[in-house]
Amino acid sequence: MTETGRHPDPVLLDVRGLSLTFGGLRALDGVDLTVAAGEICGLVGPNGAGKTSLFNCVSGLYRPTDGTVLVDGTDALRTAPHRLAGLGLARTFQHPVLQPDATVLANVLLGGHNRLPARLAGYPVRWPSARRAERELAAEARETLDWLGIAERAGEPAGALPYGVMKRVELARALLAHPRLLLLDELASGLVHEEVHALGEVIRRLRSEREISVLLVEHHMGLVASICDKVVVLVQGRKVAEGSAAEIQRDPVVVEAYLGSAA
Repeated sequence: MTETGRHPDPVLLDVRGLSLTFGGLRALDGVDLTVAAGEICGLVGPNGAGKTSLFNCVSGLYRPTDGTVLVDGTDALRTAPHRLAGLGLARTFQHPVLQPDATVLANVLLGGHNRLPARLAGYPVRWPSARRAERELAAEARETLDWLGIAERAGEPAGALPYGVMKRVELARALLAHPRLLLLDELASGLVHEEVHALGEVIRRLRSEREISVLLVEHHMGLVASICDKVVVLVQGRKVAEGSAAEIQRDPVVVEAYLGSAA
């Protein structure tokens, strides 16, 4: 219990001693990190600090050399990557990974495949239950696009979209998996000022309206400072600081290693 008598929020992501080595290169070196329910946590650092490597370990793309990753109390390292969505975990990528020739709606629907009943997978026969499940998922996908302000793009090919809209499509796809914890990898990169501001509002609404906790990798420090409850700083694979955005921006190690190099 905290000093105020309030029980702390449960931890959705608990990373302990995470290390990752590629040949002789140590990409991560004993990193500890937690994200509590209802928290927006920023993960910042210079290029090559290990931020995306940490995301890739948590989401099952990389196998760490050492350490543990618990997602809502379950060992994510012993869970097949395609089953992590069942633990309430979803992510986006630094560069949108979309099917360019498919429509926006078709791309978003890919995010909900894990929610269809296993017996309907492949649908060799078009049972009424299969058609109903597809209709319900498509309706939710359209609602999600509307929630993100891009419903009018549903029928357009994803490859023809402006970059900022592509990022929202990838976010919509992740939301269709019904995550409790969302990993956002540089969602603001390539966006203009107005789009960054709008993105901040979307991330706030993810928490307030959808009760989704967020861990975001981000270089845009204005965005980080405006929305994050906590900021963790990586430098050369090591965690060098953790605290509020204001505390981080005053930390001399951070100023020298990250903020100063970005100025």
